[in-house]
This record gives sequence, C-alpha cells and structure tokens, in this order.
Amino acid sequence: MRPLYLIGGIVAVATGVIGIFVPLLPTVPFMLLAAWLFGKSNPAWEQRLLDHPTYGPHIRAWRESGAISRKGKAWAVIGLTISAAVGLVFLQSHWRFVPLGVALVTGTWILTRPGK
Repeated sequence: MRPLYLIGGIVAVATGVIGIFVPLLPTVPFMLLAAWLFGKSNPAWEQRLLDHPTYGPHIRAWRESGAISRKGKAWAVIGLTISAAVGLVFLQSHWRFVPLGVALVTGTWILTRPGK
C-alpha cells in the first residue's frame, strides 16, 4: 500500500500546486491530503509539508484542532458564492440549484469549524 499512498501524495501535491493558479480550485485541502498520504508512505516528505512556511501552519492547525483560518474561511465562502451564482445564471433546469446546494452544505460545514 505504501507505493499507492506515495503516488496519491504526489498527485495531491500536484493538484494543490495547480490550485494556486486555477481559480476556485483549493490548494490547502490537497496539501492536507498529501500530508496524510505521505504520513503513511514517506515521513520525510510529510515533514517537509509540515515545515513549509505557507502550508505547514494550516496542516498543523487542522491536525491539532480541525481549525481553518479566518482568511481561509472567507475565501472558501467567496468561492462557493461565486460558484453558486454562476450555476444559477448559466445552468439549465433543476441543475442550476446543485451548486447552490453544495455551497450551502459545504459553506455551513466550513463556517462551523474552529477558527485560528
């Protein structure tokens, strides 16, 4: 299983890096996933993520208390709101309400996480 965890971690990091440049694709959740996968396959790479100046504090806060930064929450809610609005305007029929439903459920969950 270790090779699969390692490949998954590499894919998660790659997706997170793509998320830096692609609007509405989150970066930190993929880094959280990568850290977990590297914890199962390559502890040195996990430690590199934990020591990273940008992502390390978010990963540690999530692991310690399930916390999401206020800034992270704000950006997540903004992204979800934009996605819901785009869906309402451009999707047809009942599909237009799917992004709104996802935004409401996901946004509520994000807002109920502890802040840091």
